[in-house]
Amino acid sequence: MNGIRLPSADGGLRRYRPSTDPLGPFTCAPARSRTFYSAAHVAAAPPSASGAGGPVVDWEATLAFRHRLWGLGLGVAEAMDTAQRGMGLDWPGAMELIRRSAAEARAVGGRIVCGAGTDQLPAGRAHSLAEVTAAYEEQLAFVESCGAGAVLMASRALVAAARAPEDYLEVYGGLLRQSARPVVLHWLGPMFDPELAGYWGHDDLDNATDLVLKLIAEHPAKVDGIKISLLDADRETELRRRLPAGVRCYTGDDHHYPQLIAGDGELASDALLGVFDPIAPLAARAARALDLGDTAGFRELLDPTVALARHLFAPPTRNYKTGIVLLAWLAGYQEHFTLLGGLESARSLPHLATAYERADLLGLFPDPELAAGRMRGLLAAQGAPS
Repeated sequence: MNGIRLPSADGGLRRYRPSTDPLGPFTCAPARSRTFYSAAHVAAAPPSASGAGGPVVDWEATLAFRHRLWGLGLGVAEAMDTAQRGMGLDWPGAMELIRRSAAEARAVGGRIVCGAGTDQLPAGRAHSLAEVTAAYEEQLAFVESCGAGAVLMASRALVAAARAPEDYLEVYGGLLRQSARPVVLHWLGPMFDPELAGYWGHDDLDNATDLVLKLIAEHPAKVDGIKISLLDADRETELRRRLPAGVRCYTGDDHHYPQLIAGDGELASDALLGVFDPIAPLAARAARALDLGDTAGFRELLDPTVALARHLFAPPTRNYKTGIVLLAWLAGYQEHFTLLGGLESARSLPHLATAYERADLLGLFPDPELAAGRMRGLLAAQGAPS
């Protein structure tokens, strides 16, 4: 295969020869040793298909990708920030996504949890705690009516409405008391969404940790686990140690996930990760290694993916969706490099070129020639020298 000239951040070009040794086909039953969820992206239809209501979802490609994850033995975390919640996917769109994905999960016995938040509240104005609670209740009821478990997503509206840490205990406590099944709490750091700074009523993370642990301790039977997305391995390890028995710690740390999932010999994290979307074939193989008791093999498979993950989730971290959709397109899982809201332009061409190179080195493209051809076309369309 011919080489490809990739642009670098310094303005130069480098010659790269694409891989000719992709990962082969792989299917697996769900892991036994850990619970693995991939927060899945949505495939947008091309801009020409968007109507007066804005961008639309390519449902065929979006649902096919979820079936691909289930076939690898991974669960799907639906309508989360990876699916552009609050960045192109509104609540009506999320409802349709949840409804369709939950039905597909039931049809194949796939594991699924879905995000429940407050994003139906109009942005740009203040909301009372009662309004925030009612919004959460509406979404929680909808998710559960679809037969899915709920992830209580961090709420921008709650940050704005809360006047004291106790307000978080009041809102979440009420939701947990009425939930039909245990939920996953979600602590999403401001690196993913700056409007979530000070979540749990504290800028100090030690105090915030104490408060969320107090919430869990008051409702342990209603909390399946908590997803930690702070990109701080030490803090996650400490919080994991303090959780009540039976409450899972789901790592959302897209920088340190291999060590956190592998554990410290005593405790380990489960996973709910956006990076599992592009690296799903390797994550599935690594999960299988853990089930066989091969922790070293798990690390050998997953450690090399960290360079790609750190690149995709580099600041501004919230724009990681652009790289994830790029890789799905290059892999042939969808026909367009298009994101809801036009966010395909949120990363630079050198950033996308490096994402391509690192994914190709991992063998993540089933057809390396297709991936290289699409990358060449993208570069040419953007005016990069050939």
